[in-house]
Amino acid sequence: MRDFYPDEMLRRSFVFDAWTRASRRFGFEQYDACVVETLELLKRKGGEEIVQQIYAFADKSGRELALRPEMTPTLARMIAARHGELAFPVKWFTIAQCFRYERMTKGRRREHYQWNLDIVGEPALTAEVEVLAAAADAMGMMGLTASDVRIRVNHRALLGELLARSGIPADQHPSVFLALDKRDKVDDLTPFLTQAGLDQSAIASVNRLLEVESLDDAAQLLGEDSAAVHALNELFERLSRYDLSSMIQFDISVIRGLGYYTGIVFEAYDTARTGRAIFGGGRYDNLLTEIGGKPTTAVGLGFGDVVIADLLEEKNLFDGCSPSRDVTVGYMTDSERDAAVEVACALRKAGQSVDLATHTEKPKQFFSRADKKGFREAAYIGPDDVAAGSCRLKTMADGEERVMPLIGKSEVSSQK
Repeated sequence: MRDFYPDEMLRRSFVFDAWTRASRRFGFEQYDACVVETLELLKRKGGEEIVQQIYAFADKSGRELALRPEMTPTLARMIAARHGELAFPVKWFTIAQCFRYERMTKGRRREHYQWNLDIVGEPALTAEVEVLAAAADAMGMMGLTASDVRIRVNHRALLGELLARSGIPADQHPSVFLALDKRDKVDDLTPFLTQAGLDQSAIASVNRLLEVESLDDAAQLLGEDSAAVHALNELFERLSRYDLSSMIQFDISVIRGLGYYTGIVFEAYDTARTGRAIFGGGRYDNLLTEIGGKPTTAVGLGFGDVVIADLLEEKNLFDGCSPSRDVTVGYMTDSERDAAVEVACALRKAGQSVDLATHTEKPKQFFSRADKKGFREAAYIGPDDVAAGSCRLKTMADGEERVMPLIGKSEVSSQK
């Protein structure tokens, strides 16, 4: 679990601000929910084994609850609860704190924040396009470009068609997907594919499929009449209109092992692919039905704060994060306190961020603090300033001063 000191909050806010601005620019509405969820709901999506991966507990009434590990089940529950009242498609976003009880590694914590974008009730490919474009927009606000990040895209049906052509029956595909999703965690997939029920010949076929390098290669194997090939080609064509062609690429190895994905899936990585996925998601058209809701199509994305923070740190993109420190106002004795309050109030009404000293200070102490904390300007009020009816605001960078009248006046004039 993490604590966020002020300097760390600046970095967190930098990421959250980009997420929020991108969401708003793309027309998403914000929602939220309690961090505690029913264990039953999480089991419906993740199965009984989910209990071993999360913070699950019983409350004083014996109800089985959990700290949410992700937001999608909660979203599905909320949509299902008011399905008849909502105007579809809905475009919702949230920045949710999530918890998982698992081994910590680079890029993974037991607690993290996750930006979720979901479009529910839209079967058209427009949903995937808008979600991916919004994610790219947020990364652009953080200073990341196609030279830093690649969004890798695949289609579950395409891989299913290729597996079927290799003689692997459809009932084994979910287990194979789960095995293939471990590709970045283990050196050899053979034990997992064997556990999925594949013999050596089938395992060799799967390994050959993972060598497919382009969508054209996949199309040659499946034919141009493949619905999955057609959908991916259309996706790339539409994303080119958002000027995202250089950031998007086909990747046969993108699986998204979770069983509720039904169509296009995607993951973003740094271009060197040295770390975990920056974000991931895809189409999940059956989840609402599985939790008891009405059949509803959906596309969603989950974008965590841990991996992106590591990448921004590595590329020095946090360097511009600094607090808004416009002016600090100090005073010599208690007799000047009211004048200092007057100056601070006038500057705050003018829209500036003003730090007002909480006690008397000597000039040397005050200006040393102002310099150390990085204030742009500083006003120190002594008896002579009160007598003159004005104070001087000193620019810390170059020592220039400007005069500000006291006695309730807020006009500021320039004077060396």
